[in-house]
Amino acid sequence: MKKIFINPTYKYFLHGGDYNPDQWQDYPEVLKDDMRLMQLANCNSMSVGIFAWAALEPEEGKYDFSFLDKAMDDIYANGGRVILATPSGARPAWMSQKYPEVNRVTENRDRRWFGVRHNHCFTSPIYREKVTQINTLLAERYKDHPALIAWHVSNEYSGSCHCDLCREAFREWLKKKYGTLRELNAQWWSAFWAHTYTDWSQIDPPSPLGERCVHGLYLDWRRFVTDQTIDFYKNEIAPLRKFTPNIPITTNFMGFSTVLDYRAFAKEVDFVSHDAYPTWKGDESDILRASEVSMRYDLNRSLKHKPFVQMECTPSNVNHHDYNKLKRPGAHMLSSMQIVAHGGDSVLYFQWRKNRGSWEKFHGAVVDHVGNENTRVFREVSEVGARLKKLDAVLGTMTESRVALISDWSNRWALDNAQGFQKNDKKVHATHSKHYHPMWKRGINTDIIGEDDDFSCYDIIIAPMLYITSDNMIDKLEQFVKNGGTLLCTYMLGMVNENDRCHLGGFPGGKLKEVFGIWNEEIDTLYPNEKNSVTFNGVTYDAVDYCEIVHAQGAEVLATYNDDFYKGMPALTVNNYGKGKAYYVTFRDNGDFTDVITERLLTECGIVSDFDGVLPCGMTAHSRTDGENLYVFLQNFSINPLETSTAHTWVTVDWKETISGEITLDSYETLILSRKI
Repeated sequence: MKKIFINPTYKYFLHGGDYNPDQWQDYPEVLKDDMRLMQLANCNSMSVGIFAWAALEPEEGKYDFSFLDKAMDDIYANGGRVILATPSGARPAWMSQKYPEVNRVTENRDRRWFGVRHNHCFTSPIYREKVTQINTLLAERYKDHPALIAWHVSNEYSGSCHCDLCREAFREWLKKKYGTLRELNAQWWSAFWAHTYTDWSQIDPPSPLGERCVHGLYLDWRRFVTDQTIDFYKNEIAPLRKFTPNIPITTNFMGFSTVLDYRAFAKEVDFVSHDAYPTWKGDESDILRASEVSMRYDLNRSLKHKPFVQMECTPSNVNHHDYNKLKRPGAHMLSSMQIVAHGGDSVLYFQWRKNRGSWEKFHGAVVDHVGNENTRVFREVSEVGARLKKLDAVLGTMTESRVALISDWSNRWALDNAQGFQKNDKKVHATHSKHYHPMWKRGINTDIIGEDDDFSCYDIIIAPMLYITSDNMIDKLEQFVKNGGTLLCTYMLGMVNENDRCHLGGFPGGKLKEVFGIWNEEIDTLYPNEKNSVTFNGVTYDAVDYCEIVHAQGAEVLATYNDDFYKGMPALTVNNYGKGKAYYVTFRDNGDFTDVITERLLTECGIVSDFDGVLPCGMTAHSRTDGENLYVFLQNFSINPLETSTAHTWVTVDWKETISGEITLDSYETLILSRKI
């Protein structure tokens, strides 16, 4: 199995962070001391220039690269490398003043003023031209600099613009997709409320001032925003590709954020990079939180099925949560090793040094306002860096998964916007997390996939609340089961097509009724204080939020409802189809039933963790491999010591100690084990 490196010319775990020398030009003593502190913190890479446009181009056409020249030279002389950023995430004030068209227009059709960040129009020819100019100068200037190992394009792309340029671009996007207004009207079912369009110019993005009720319009607008952002990104990277064709390019994603479809965006980056700021609390609730965070990392690894970069995390607290709590001692090492365990090849921070003023002056950083190495956080960062230096064998290795969970942005957008079921929170992501957790706590590697992925790689696919099913998705699910796969789906399966238009002939749509051997007649939405119950294998489980009224049409009924007018109706079914099995869960539970049915599927398919010991609550084990060696990260997310045992003989990757038999993990401890496969 071939290792995959972020940049093959620099085969080390990246450890460092967001470095802003442009903010410290009046403090040469600080910039000098940064180099000393970076060595003490075992940092080898810095992300530089992310929001530095005003420093690089203080006046239109007048450039000053002196601070960046010095930073690049100093970091390299200090033994480090640079992930060089393009500055488009925050433009200078002079540009907004001279070219107001670069400022976004809100959904209320108001032109925004200069301020904050990500406040620019992605369609504006002027803004695209200005971005091309500055990026060309950066690429030409640093194309041969030995410090440069990657490009960091913009920062956390997000938001949309409703200006005339963007509205017209949206109409052109729709013309390409549908070809004719007749087809658009048919897919959007726009005859509802006499909203039929007779000219393309009549179509505007969703707005409180106008159309908000055509679901196909809303869904296509969200997709257009993703595509237009990607198109802007392609404009950004054109000079980078031209002058530095061998330097990999990325932009930082934000996990399961609904701002953009990252699965579509991932096709355009050379490697996935990601920002994460979990709300660690320092109590037993962190066990579930760790599961949620791991799912984010598994998503990022799965987007390109190769190692990713953790571009931003914090070594301690943040400043944007409701309660900005410190990480407890040891938690930073644990959370850093969690990144690596799930396929990350870096631990990079926002930020290197706390700034003196403005919005993020109290956000966590490696170097605090005290300005030296004599802090708890600095010591813990240094320890993480020292440990990463011992993990070269793990760098570039892959994660093998036999289980996948389907999570799709269009599905989330459509369900969140659906008028029905629960109005305000349909709990789509929470449901995905609940189905992920049983694998996580058992140490089962899990991929987070979408419609374009290869389903044949997996033995089990889980697709909770898969509301949208295109013809292609229906065919792929059908073939997966027919060829021997085990598929588990839940309530709300296959209700609409990819344009949010209901399937005819009953739910789930198309061949899925045959695959699952069921027909969903109705779905009951329960009030928050209401519940039903389900009995399975002699044990009773609560049914909350949703209960579908399903008829078995060939499927075997494994569990039924105990109450209400649908008492005795199926709650869990299984259908043999081709060489495989299709399980259908008709209700939402509190997690206990999901755990039991997941255990059944794993047992039937013979899927176990790569770590052979029993994992007590709070302990997990996830693995990477190079094809010859297995690397298992045994981690304790509990505040208490936990015990397990192993029949294998392992060697710790970092300490070269032999481990066998009984194992005790202290609170927040990580053991990194290896053995030959």
